Amino acid sequence: MKKIYAAFITLASTFAINAQVSFGHIQNQIPRGQKGINQFDVKKDTVTYKGLSVDMGAAFALQFQAVNSFNDQQNLATAPNYRLNNLENNFNLPNANFTIGAQLYDGVRVNLDAYLASRHHNETWVKGGYLQIDKLDFIKKDFLADFMKYTTIKIGQMENNYGDAHFRRSDNGNAFMNPFVGNNIMDAFITEMGAEVYYNRSGFVSMIGVTNSKLNQNVQEIVAAAPTVSKPENNSTISPSILAKLGWDKQINEDLRIRLTGSYYHTANSSGNLYASDRAGSRFYGVMSHSDYTIINPATGAIVSTVANNFDPTANKDTGRFNPNYGNWATSYMVNPFIKYKGLEFFGTLEFTSGGDYKGTDDSRKVNQYVGDLVYRFGENERFYVGGKYNLVDGKLANANAEAIQINRFEAAAGWFMTKNVLAKLEYVDQNYKNFSQFNGATPNDLFGGSFKGLMFEAVISF
Repeated sequence: MKKIYAAFITLASTFAINAQVSFGHIQNQIPRGQKGINQFDVKKDTVTYKGLSVDMGAAFALQFQAVNSFNDQQNLATAPNYRLNNLENNFNLPNANFTIGAQLYDGVRVNLDAYLASRHHNETWVKGGYLQIDKLDFIKKDFLADFMKYTTIKIGQMENNYGDAHFRRSDNGNAFMNPFVGNNIMDAFITEMGAEVYYNRSGFVSMIGVTNSKLNQNVQEIVAAAPTVSKPENNSTISPSILAKLGWDKQINEDLRIRLTGSYYHTANSSGNLYASDRAGSRFYGVMSHSDYTIINPATGAIVSTVANNFDPTANKDTGRFNPNYGNWATSYMVNPFIKYKGLEFFGTLEFTSGGDYKGTDDSRKVNQYVGDLVYRFGENERFYVGGKYNLVDGKLANANAEAIQINRFEAAAGWFMTKNVLAKLEYVDQNYKNFSQFNGATPNDLFGGSFKGLMFEAVISF
């Protein structure tokens, strides 16, 4: 803690010595508090450039969880002491984010996001950062000014802009934009090295981007595994990922806003995983996890193997989520309608995904997701809200399976903005698993006839 204080004092002293440095004069930035809700992609504003200026912010989230898990595993001859973990009603590890940035030049700013504490990484680590360019005056005054009036360029290892749903999700400590506690069951989120170019004009929304498809950067040689009968097409390279967005966003009048976008993500030879790259972890801790148990020979009672408890919230970070776990390649399309009339708003997600059935084959498999949430905001400056959300995932775990699995979740929430930077949420959640097999090989499947339900309380501070 003393080191943190010393670093802060040193930083403050440095800025005090250099009188040309200011705080908070940042251009084209989406607010981190209540004013940032329902702002998507990037924005242009009229903030005047006043020289080098520094931006600092943080976000904190704390949940109280009262949720229990259930499944249909009973009286198993091969695993007589198998059971799901009984979860206590208690607090989870608080989440914390830190943001630092700077206005470097007129129309040029830099941003760095760090996770100070998260479910998957209790220690501090960098989420990502980017350089945002809204003017090219550093090349020449008013260079391509008519074009850059509507254009934004982002470069870095950053949260890649696939779909609109990630602007309405909880990002570790930053849970201000999400009216609910949980993110989507298939939670599309990834931070890869790349660049994005936006052109937004007269309600027209567009973006094209490319990444190197790697979550963890390195220059290690890629050596393809030897082909086998079951895995004849092992990847021998990693291909760039392509992202695109096209849509329309218009404030029709004082009361009505309509937005509709379609987004695309594709990687021909994949390395990262769009649905397993949120290193912060799920909000529903420990759900559908089992205690330790033994596999026995029912005829003799002899122990065949021992299975460890998988509650560990760090290692088993994605409880309550679903990853289609595509191999070799992946393609996703997302359609997001958003309608806000006075205090009533609807946000939807239609997501159609496909990819290699498993690593080592290009055979296609599909999983789709459908989400709709309805929120009503009321009171002075919309300080209060109530809402409901339904989420359905449908698809096969493998082409060899006879039927598709389904996961559905219902969330009902209420929220209170105590100030524009402090939010309290209360939520009821009910999630169900259908058509999952009873066993994975010899071990019982935790999701067989599974469900979890209960209450979540979350307090959020963001500035």
